[in-house]
Amino acid sequence: MSIRTPDRDRPRSAGLAALLTAAAFCAGDALARSFPFGPRSRSVIDLANQFVPFHTWLWDLLHGRTDGGLLVNWQSGYGSSSLPDIGTYLSSPFALLVVLFPRDRIDLALYVITVLKLAVAAAAMAWLLLTLRRGRGWAAAALGSGYALCGWSIFQGAINPMWLDGLIGFPVLCLVGEWARYDRRRLLGTALVAVVWIANFYTAYMATIGAGLVLVAQLLTSDTTLRVRCAAVLRAALTTAFGIGLSAPLLFTIALGTRHAYPGLVREFSPRDWTDVLARMLPATYSTLDPAVYVGTAVLLLALCLPFNGAVPARVRLVWTLLVAGTGASLQWGPTHLVWHAFTTPNGSAFRQAFIFCGLLVIAAWLSFAHGVPRPRPLLAGLGTLGLIVAGAMQSELISGWTVSTLVAGVVAVAGALVLLGLAARRHRPLLGAFAAVLLVGAQLGQATVSTLYAAQERQHMFPSHSVWGPHQERQSQLVDEADGWPRYRTEPGLPETVDNDPLVVGGQGAQYYSSLTSVALSRTLFSLGAGWSALGRSPQSLDNPVTDAIFSIGARVHPDSMTVTRRDMPPLVTVRPSEPASDFGPSAFRNQEQLLGAQVYTLPSISARRADGRPPARSRDHGYRLSPGRGAGTGATHQLDFSCPAGNEVYLWAPGFTGTARLSGGLAAGFQGGPPQTGAAMQRLGTAAGRGPLTVELHAVRPGVLPEQPVGCLDPARLAAAVQRLKATAATGVQVSGSGLRAELPAGSTGTAVLAVPRIAGWQCAAGEGRARPADSYLGLIAVPLDGTATRISCSFRPPGLRLGMAVAGVSLLGLAWPAVLRRLRGGRRRPAPDEPSGNPVARPSQWATSS
Repeated sequence: MSIRTPDRDRPRSAGLAALLTAAAFCAGDALARSFPFGPRSRSVIDLANQFVPFHTWLWDLLHGRTDGGLLVNWQSGYGSSSLPDIGTYLSSPFALLVVLFPRDRIDLALYVITVLKLAVAAAAMAWLLLTLRRGRGWAAAALGSGYALCGWSIFQGAINPMWLDGLIGFPVLCLVGEWARYDRRRLLGTALVAVVWIANFYTAYMATIGAGLVLVAQLLTSDTTLRVRCAAVLRAALTTAFGIGLSAPLLFTIALGTRHAYPGLVREFSPRDWTDVLARMLPATYSTLDPAVYVGTAVLLLALCLPFNGAVPARVRLVWTLLVAGTGASLQWGPTHLVWHAFTTPNGSAFRQAFIFCGLLVIAAWLSFAHGVPRPRPLLAGLGTLGLIVAGAMQSELISGWTVSTLVAGVVAVAGALVLLGLAARRHRPLLGAFAAVLLVGAQLGQATVSTLYAAQERQHMFPSHSVWGPHQERQSQLVDEADGWPRYRTEPGLPETVDNDPLVVGGQGAQYYSSLTSVALSRTLFSLGAGWSALGRSPQSLDNPVTDAIFSIGARVHPDSMTVTRRDMPPLVTVRPSEPASDFGPSAFRNQEQLLGAQVYTLPSISARRADGRPPARSRDHGYRLSPGRGAGTGATHQLDFSCPAGNEVYLWAPGFTGTARLSGGLAAGFQGGPPQTGAAMQRLGTAAGRGPLTVELHAVRPGVLPEQPVGCLDPARLAAAVQRLKATAATGVQVSGSGLRAELPAGSTGTAVLAVPRIAGWQCAAGEGRARPADSYLGLIAVPLDGTATRISCSFRPPGLRLGMAVAGVSLLGLAWPAVLRRLRGGRRRPAPDEPSGNPVARPSQWATSS
């Protein structure tokens, strides 16, 4: 079979790889009846709670419909930093494609973007393979598709689309490394590094390490001197450094935003059982805990043949075998695991670097195939090694009913294809070679389709799905728009939430906010006031409470369950307090609310707690009450709280560590979902005290939990109304907001402290009157500006930490790129060489098997 020149073959191979990838991925989802090919939702975990909402916000931003802009997002978390979230979730060039879709079809836009990213990753890998070594274009396309549809992509990247930019970035950075070997395309290489790091810095970090390993392997297997190799490494390092430097404005804001984010759970790395690791190399296996290193039988078998394939130079076999084996081992070793993940063990999936190992397997498979189709001896050796892997994997519980049949069919097809290719080459039978090509490509395509189908089914069984947009959200969004009065007051989209970022989807200016960059200032303030949370505290939830509504100027609240709106007369976003608070927050959410409100509005009654058998519950270390679930499936109360409240007061239960239901005598049951540190239950209203007699709250615990020492508060509506009027009397007379700050007009002679109902996150600077702006003060977690009686207005502006330093680093990188051109201009008067005199050192031409693009 003839081999075309790389320059002509690469575009065709890349296009075929993209087509095969898109077809297999969509076919798998169609067979699973998964969105958009069926009724089963793809919107699970972070795809529903983060990616669709943030892309919806991006749609609004591009259409000029957001409350805020590139620096401040007023819709989430009562005012959050936009730029770090943009850099984390929305900085991929593909994200801009959402503008082509209707707002209510962002989930479809994300699916299309996911398919496009997978297709581009396949195309980039096919292009890289033909750059590293000439060979059959259809085979490069098949292997490129195997890379794009590796287990990491199908099982993790498909529902974390921001990671797929790293999948594209790995082969792209490998190409940049090839250009650096021969001192070509410096500016283009630098620009590509910058784009990869801007698109998703997290996986770009891993892709950069992987591309560095590939460059080292290429240099070790090339016939060049040590000096030439060192020069290539230096060029690659400078290209990478300048490219990363250009991404610094975004990169630094993310890095410092992470430093100010609410801390997640610190995990210790634990290697997985090797039988499970081997099982994840086979088709149709699923696990969220093990490395997803499936690449298809064609890739795996060819890579296993590499050490035994005599057609491949010995040095290439040795270096690449050691590289692939060492990278595989690094997945399971603690120190290298930390290096791969920037020295932090991630929550959730702990093997996010697995796509690099998959990419190295694909390159090894290509080198094995492109040097010459493995003959019977290396093929049998590869099959024997594969047999050992399968034997070890069969001990794992991850093997599914689909695994064995799909694997056997794939092995027979791929082995048969390789035998037929050898016969076709020796006997010059083009039709036989064409049949073998169809067989090998079909095996790769079929296994990828089955694995995609299996992944979609397993996700549907394992995770609850969310309805991101439908009639319910349509009506909720309509109510929010009708009630909206921003910035005179906030409108809360309310509870129960559809996703953890509801304000980004249905509108309003709520507390709900779920991001890797959720600030510690926001979370700790809200939790101190009795708000609930999920995602280890990085997803604070709305708190349906009139006291916190007064604190945060929530004048309208939507109730999605009944599709009604509650309106209240509330103070504006800026109020004036007479002085600093007496102390910081304490252990009681009720007292903390009063302290931030500036008035006593709760009565905290004495509590008599008992279990269902009449005995008192055990006490916790902080003097709270330990709750035990009832035995059997009964629905009766497991615990009771007896107390008294003044007539007409509203009864609230604060129980962040309680899971179950609570019912005030004669009232409706309220559900609580608390399980610190992962989740916390919000303070809830249970009813109204009808008289002076004793009251009882019946608790039905469904799992062990804890109540605080003072779990019940009796809210006096009259006191609250008076407190609100006092705040309004001295509050700002006008408030204007923008995408980068806030301005407020104050009554003449205002003294004390102006308090903004905005979390005091890092980056705020404020000034009173004509005074100089300085870092904002904090008033129990909110922005505060001291007043001396002379200022009649305040102004606050926001700049995310790291932006100025990032701009400086980007400027230095630009100067570094421009410096050679500047030197040439400065030396413009030097003597030009004669026509027969060489104008410089000749650049070494690459060998045939390593032709650069």
